[in-house]
Amino acid sequence: MAKPFQLHIKESIQQLRALQRKHGTLIGKRMQVLIIIKEHEQKGGISKRALSAKTGINHNSILKWRKMYQEQGIDPLLKHNRRGSKPMLLSREQLTKLKAKLEEPQNGMAGYKELRQWVLEELGVDLKYITLYKLCKRLFGTKLKVARKSHIKKSAEAVTSLKKTSVAS
Repeated sequence: MAKPFQLHIKESIQQLRALQRKHGTLIGKRMQVLIIIKEHEQKGGISKRALSAKTGINHNSILKWRKMYQEQGIDPLLKHNRRGSKPMLLSREQLTKLKAKLEEPQNGMAGYKELRQWVLEELGVDLKYITLYKLCKRLFGTKLKVARKSHIKKSAEAVTSLKKTSVAS
């Protein structure tokens, strides 16, 4: 069996831990890999597979990060190419109207198709079904076609008259 690749880490474990705390989870994983490599320097190194098993990170990522550190140092490991999320399709005012519509007990929405039609007519935004579904689920915690506590067409007067005429047992 081949010996594990020897990589000399110039930074101390304390410096790596400080960088790990300073940066987010994405960079923190990279620093964790460097910390473990630094801890195993005196023992003859650690293989990428053992490092992968210890950290839960894919061995190909570890290989890429080791090569990047060896060739360019720690600076490229502290940067990532991920971008932010997509801009919101609805404004804050539109979201508050949508939330009010969803929280309205007598809104009469039977599903997301009707809600999509309402968004198109009232807010003037044409959203895809899946976009609206995931937006409502993520922001407002809605569920698809949930049974209501009362019927949509039930009148409030009928309920009050029933309560007045019913005999208490």
